Amino acid sequence: MKIIIVGCGKVGLNLAEQLTSEKHNVVVIDNNYKKLRKVTDSIDVMCIEGDGIISATLDEAGIKDADLLIATTESDEKNVLCCLVAKKAGNCQTIARIRNPKYTKEIRNIKDELNLAMILNPDHAAASEIARLIRYPSSVKKSDTFAKGRVDMLTVEIPKESILDGCKIKELHRTVHCNILICAVERDGEVYIPTGDFILRSGDHISFVGKRSQQMEFFKELKMATGVCKSIMIVGGGNIAIYLASMLEGLPVSIKIIDSDLDRCNFISDLLDHVTVINGDASDKDVLLEEGIENVDAVIALTGLDEENIMISLYAKSISDCKVITKINRINFEDVISSLNVGSIINPKLISADSITRHVRGMQNSLGSNVETLYRIASGKAEALEFRVTKDFKGHSIPLMDMKLKENIILACIHRQGNLIIPGGHDYLEINDTVVIVTTVTGLDELNDCLA
Repeated sequence: MKIIIVGCGKVGLNLAEQLTSEKHNVVVIDNNYKKLRKVTDSIDVMCIEGDGIISATLDEAGIKDADLLIATTESDEKNVLCCLVAKKAGNCQTIARIRNPKYTKEIRNIKDELNLAMILNPDHAAASEIARLIRYPSSVKKSDTFAKGRVDMLTVEIPKESILDGCKIKELHRTVHCNILICAVERDGEVYIPTGDFILRSGDHISFVGKRSQQMEFFKELKMATGVCKSIMIVGGGNIAIYLASMLEGLPVSIKIIDSDLDRCNFISDLLDHVTVINGDASDKDVLLEEGIENVDAVIALTGLDEENIMISLYAKSISDCKVITKINRINFEDVISSLNVGSIINPKLISADSITRHVRGMQNSLGSNVETLYRIASGKAEALEFRVTKDFKGHSIPLMDMKLKENIILACIHRQGNLIIPGGHDYLEINDTVVIVTTVTGLDELNDCLA
């Protein structure tokens, strides 16, 4: 597919890297030569210096035969205008980044009236991810949702001296006595799609699926805390904090936001009646102690500085067993950061890039099975994809024990008419089922691609 990206900030650069890796023809437009040079130094894409609102610039980028235009400049209004001009100049789908909270209530109208394929809001997407994580015990590092919210894939670290240390995958059900399926294991920077003879070790990060009641039973078997968050401290009063606090309104949870900017504190206080807002420097541990960091159930570090977020999270972990969530914008040191005790890591730019990748996969899929949902798991080294089973799938109605899948692909769960099935050898796929596939094989476009 031919895709034009207008604006090559952090979101645009991540998108260009991800879409190029998926073998798409990507063109990047920006009026900042230094930013374009950074793009050409790292990835093989065509770059055009200019303004994406100008028709001549879009013509130079090939708008007339483009399949998709994504506007990701710093200006919401410019992104919308760019999409309008692109619609007139060509016949492509358009995606606009709109992140200002003041437009939240108008998002649906903007999308419908301007015929946008998608509205991208990295801050709102990150807040949604955090809101999901808060529902789970502090041991859960990541949560991905399938089947329209009915199926969750959770990632946890196997603790020291765990009953899973030394356990073979095929012996799992006898060890923990609950019906879950481990579909990916991350160990020492490598990702494995485990077979029955794979041996688990303490320190492994495992991604698994199961009914929620079974997931909670799994935590109990591993002697992990299962309590819910009743008090939350958010450090940093940016847009993500506002979106998150709004999502949690009405729930039985107390929320405290700390920010060093007095004007921002006053703005948040006027906007969110249910939130306690504190004006203070959260990099000062005395401020954190005074505000009760030792006693809260969750600490969420959302300042604009990665280093500050990491330090706050490390400090919170050192004095408490609370759930910790850390926002990281730079991904260059992700392997190093993931080895630190900073709880769950949230990267708004990667979440947004994944959303667009899911949309692009849906655009290019054949008339057979298609990608309903896509998440990158295990530090981005594996994918979890949800496909719908259609009559064109060559393996429907065949018992899974007789279905030959490619290597490094596992069928994690089946969703059928509201019921979650953790598959065994005698189960099979029916037309209209949705199925979650976990794999280190990238670029799967349809369910038939999984077959050997």
